Amino acid sequence: MLFADIPGLAETKDKIVQAVKNNHLAHALLFHGPEGSASLQLALALATYLHCANPGETDACGQCPSCQKMSKLVHPDMNFAFPMPGEQKDDDDEKKVDYNASFRTFATTRPYGNVSDWIYQNGFEKKQLNISRGAARQIIKTLSLKSFEGGFKIMLIWAPEYMHPSAANALLKIIEEPPAKTLFFLVTAQPEQLLTTILSRTQKIVVRAFSDAEVMTHLVASDLCTREMATQITNLADGNMREAYRMVDAEEDQYTGLVRDWMRACYSVDINAVFSFVERIVEKDKESLKSLLLSGINIVREVMLDKSIATELMRSADSERDFIHKLGKNVLDEEKLQAMYLAFNEAHYHLERNANAKILFADLSFRLARIMKSNLAATT
Repeated sequence: MLFADIPGLAETKDKIVQAVKNNHLAHALLFHGPEGSASLQLALALATYLHCANPGETDACGQCPSCQKMSKLVHPDMNFAFPMPGEQKDDDDEKKVDYNASFRTFATTRPYGNVSDWIYQNGFEKKQLNISRGAARQIIKTLSLKSFEGGFKIMLIWAPEYMHPSAANALLKIIEEPPAKTLFFLVTAQPEQLLTTILSRTQKIVVRAFSDAEVMTHLVASDLCTREMATQITNLADGNMREAYRMVDAEEDQYTGLVRDWMRACYSVDINAVFSFVERIVEKDKESLKSLLLSGINIVREVMLDKSIATELMRSADSERDFIHKLGKNVLDEEKLQAMYLAFNEAHYHLERNANAKILFADLSFRLARIMKSNLAATT
């Protein structure tokens, strides 16, 4: 992984490289940004730069043996820790090797993936994940060994918010006082869930969301989709590259139209239409259902902007503007918009935590109907 492989974020890349050149790099770094940001990629690019035999002014060479090993994440001085089901024992070598290989595949093929993606890749849906005390003992054991190639020994802990308190406490001393030329990279989208004792021992690297221009340029330059489709995807992704990739894989985004028809059924309190929609939609996978809810949130946002006469900030396609305008003019006032935004967000929260999709969408449908029908607003 090279810095050049990461779209945009020039200011963050420069800050990291300058820290290396000026010998200001802390021994424990916390890469944190919103879901779909380049936190993991930046950590891996920095590791590649540090291991590189011929680093340039702004990036690793990409050609030396160390860079080639890092491109496959098989460098012997690059170590990983990540959430696993149950208690990981020190002598569980077979599983440890298998899941290390799985994580390398995950990090290279889903660089913007989240914990849900990791769960689905490994079939962990019905298991409780954590980074256990046993995993912490293995980290300490690994870092007690000398570097294989004489350079930095790096431990990347992905999703450290899943670290069991006993594991975090076991790692406090080594994070604060690691062996010589040993670095910790912690990568998270939820730094607020980390123990303050861990946070206080790290240097924070804030990774912003991608800009619309960066998402658009990357999708087109990588030949992932046409410019027209990239425009539509960029509007919905809102800086989340994971979501952009997911929509590229889906080839065509129909969620806005689905939400429009859903809202109309809810407003008219058409019970048959509502249950027909629920039966049809719950056949989709969990990620598609989450995208549907995010599209609902996006429509609420668009209505708010339209009512505020801030149309220059709107991201919706021209074909949807008439529906959005009528929805805001005739049905939804500010109080209702806030209530709908809250309803969509709560549904997304519970779906993420494996709520029953059929019950969730049926309940949400009638909740939306009550919100829209309150005070008997005029029909669209």
